[in-house]
Amino acid sequence: MSIWWSLHLRREAASVPLARRLLLGTMETAGVDPDVSYELSLALTEACANAVEHGGAGADPDGGQTGPGGAPPGAYRVTAYLDGETCRIEVADSGPGFPYAEAPAASSDAEHGRGMRLIEELSDHVRFGNRSGRGGAVVSFDKILKWKDAPSLLMA
Repeated sequence: MSIWWSLHLRREAASVPLARRLLLGTMETAGVDPDVSYELSLALTEACANAVEHGGAGADPDGGQTGPGGAPPGAYRVTAYLDGETCRIEVADSGPGFPYAEAPAASSDAEHGRGMRLIEELSDHVRFGNRSGRGGAVVSFDKILKWKDAPSLLMA
């Protein structure tokens, strides 16, 4: 089974629960184990919160304002892929991007960086990078899926 969706969301705190609910609904329908769904939804929440806080609108090469993938200014993009035994989630914004090749490491008393560390702990594989061209950060993470005994999608 393969499912994917992509959202362009405003950089507002209210957009974060929308992305989380859509992911949880997709996972429930596909029959993903609730513990795995919860971990992925928490990682998604952290990635979206990072985009809302740091993902300011970037300028396009002609001087106009544009968000990721041509989205309106002040937007960020969330894409989720459930393909076979893996879920991959990508959150892209149009802010300044990460200043280093990797996300900042958080110390125990650090004000910033804990969300990125949490994403690393909840996922099997994480990539932090910057968008080429117009700029912005990209957080992409994968997790191997576990399944419930009887997936809702197969019961319908």
